[in-house]
Amino acid sequence: MAGFFDLALANLGSPLILSFILGVAAALARSELSIPEATAKAMSIYLLFAIGFKGGVSVADHGFDPALAKTLFAGIVLSAGLPFVAYALLNVLTGLDRTNAAAVAGHYGSISIVTFVAGTSVAEANGFIAEGFMVAVAAAMEAPAILSALWLIGRSGSNRMDGTLWREILLNGSIVLLVGAFMIGLLTGKDGLAEIEAFIVTPFKGVLCIFLLDMGLVAGRGIRENRDMIRPGLFAFGILMPVIGSCFGAAAAALIGLSVGGTLLLMVLSASASYIAVPAAMRVAVPEADPGIYLTLSLGITFPFNLTIGLPLYLGVARMISGV
Repeated sequence: MAGFFDLALANLGSPLILSFILGVAAALARSELSIPEATAKAMSIYLLFAIGFKGGVSVADHGFDPALAKTLFAGIVLSAGLPFVAYALLNVLTGLDRTNAAAVAGHYGSISIVTFVAGTSVAEANGFIAEGFMVAVAAAMEAPAILSALWLIGRSGSNRMDGTLWREILLNGSIVLLVGAFMIGLLTGKDGLAEIEAFIVTPFKGVLCIFLLDMGLVAGRGIRENRDMIRPGLFAFGILMPVIGSCFGAAAAALIGLSVGGTLLLMVLSASASYIAVPAAMRVAVPEADPGIYLTLSLGITFPFNLTIGLPLYLGVARMISGV
């Protein structure tokens, strides 16, 4: 227990987390601080490209093995299955109608790529390097959760499974960039990394700090504007669901035999909630679902919880599973 608190304090004292906290505090205090939208988008593109490229290089260096196939399969099953767990938990804790409950549930099977990137940084800061193919697993875990949510909603006949929706799911910009950068890294390997290392390695954490500052501003504004909407049951769900999801991720990682870093990242992927791909799909498929509920839960409650408390908790469990 003492080790967990030491790790939590160290994580809270990192520039990454403090940047996020600064953003939340500034937004709650109604500061005029803001990051231009074009700058925020450029940082997002940079981070996705860098993490995807480095993951591809790692796989090229490591080679393909059964662990890759097993982890991809586990990720897809987790993404498809966790929305059903979330939906059941929402029915117990809240009075949400089926449409809103299913829309929220879909966010908790899909992933937050920023939480994934932060988890990678926490792992590396503690001396643990995850398997490079975890980037591919992250990409594979976006869409299945959306399909599960639409199935839940479709039981009441209120969703649209048309070409526009499939385009939103399969050609989501973050996934195209992440997978594309992964393939470039896979094809070019260490030689390719050496050519652009000064661009995608050295500045990475600095850019991530500013990006998390912006995410803190967005989360803080969401909390401030929608605080009356989040009742105790929804708040409890936003905290409990990532913990439950991380337990499923930890069990899968233990069965596969992933490293400490890989176990941490699979737990992070299972614990995080989407605020990019799934909201985009929900807007197209289920416009009657309330974005104020699902965005405030994923970005205003679960995202801060994962960054401040979840990451050290998940790392502690990953180390315990691996006996490190």
